[in-house]
Amino acid sequence: MTPDTLFQAGSISKPVAALAALRLVQQRRLKLDGDVNGQLRGWKLPTPPGAHVTLRELLSHTAGTKVHGFPGYAAGLPVPSVDDVLAGRAPANTKPVVVETTPGTAWRYSGGGYTVVQKLIGDVTAQTFADVLCDEVLRPAGMTHSYFAQPLDAALLANAAWPHDGTGVPVLGGPHTYPELAAAGLWSTPGDLLRYAIAVRNSARGKTGALLSRALATEMLTPGKGGYGLGLEVHGASAARDFSHGGSNEGYENFLVAYTDTGDGVAVMTNGAQGNELGLEITRSVAAAYGWPSYRSIERASVPIPALMRARLVGNYAIPNLGSFSITGEGSGLALSLKEGVSEPLYASSPDTYFILSTDMVLHVDSTGSKVSGRIVSGPFDVPFTEEADAKP
Repeated sequence: MTPDTLFQAGSISKPVAALAALRLVQQRRLKLDGDVNGQLRGWKLPTPPGAHVTLRELLSHTAGTKVHGFPGYAAGLPVPSVDDVLAGRAPANTKPVVVETTPGTAWRYSGGGYTVVQKLIGDVTAQTFADVLCDEVLRPAGMTHSYFAQPLDAALLANAAWPHDGTGVPVLGGPHTYPELAAAGLWSTPGDLLRYAIAVRNSARGKTGALLSRALATEMLTPGKGGYGLGLEVHGASAARDFSHGGSNEGYENFLVAYTDTGDGVAVMTNGAQGNELGLEITRSVAAAYGWPSYRSIERASVPIPALMRARLVGNYAIPNLGSFSITGEGSGLALSLKEGVSEPLYASSPDTYFILSTDMVLHVDSTGSKVSGRIVSGPFDVPFTEEADAKP
């Protein structure tokens, strides 16, 4: 690998797409707060009677749209069009993108919503999404090793890191193809992701020639529901605000974070399904070395887990609309597995509160019912979980 080796950026595609959409808002070609169905051509976003969805809601994951993420298409499989993906029509492997909850009322992460943005950008410009992103973000930001190309051509693929699963085995057939470009289709490098971060920071500072006006950049970096701005997670007071995003495609995991005031930041891109653990460890180390106000390790006191509680918690758990995880026995303690092939020790800070070391994630557990239930909390991320019946690993 070299600094120019390409990786799939996964969901870090979303904040890059968001910046392009806001550039079009600045040019008065897109409406930030108008009904998106008024600018979509052909396919329209199905919404509840009397409701409408805005670009602001799509960018901030508050539109109530379904489809959390996309698995991509393995080598040799037919790849659907964007319209096929939105309609949930073969050969698409995901459900239709529809509005399920009242727009604007709740934060609900949705790659489906960003696929609506992808179509919207194409419809209002009458250009391909890839061309618009090159003109509005990649070229102006100096991201010369970044491409919204799915799949990559042979010449670029020769310079790409090959994806690996959680056990280190190469993904069969190589990189998956993601026609959902706005949600997951960017190929990039760590240096280019940081050039994106510089472009956002310069806009937030009102620097001459920045890609966004200071007013629009402020809207982008103002945290709303779920601690999410317009395309980015945003944390901290305005004087020490950081913006970030993670990204995970099949066999690739990445993380980007930067600060608007100091200009500090870090981007980590990996070609393995355990890369998130490495990326967060590197980020915490950088945060400690540079004295960042966030992303440093959190010290917590642990207590022993009683044998009865240990036995009670072992099982598989479902998170509505997101997937599942498992808790297994590990010696006299417990281990948490959030994805296949990856697990880490689970510690108790109290009989009903548990934590891991790789992130600031905390599990709040209720074991009083017939099934164990609770909530997973990590920053603005707060979701319920319930034990699956008869599923002791």
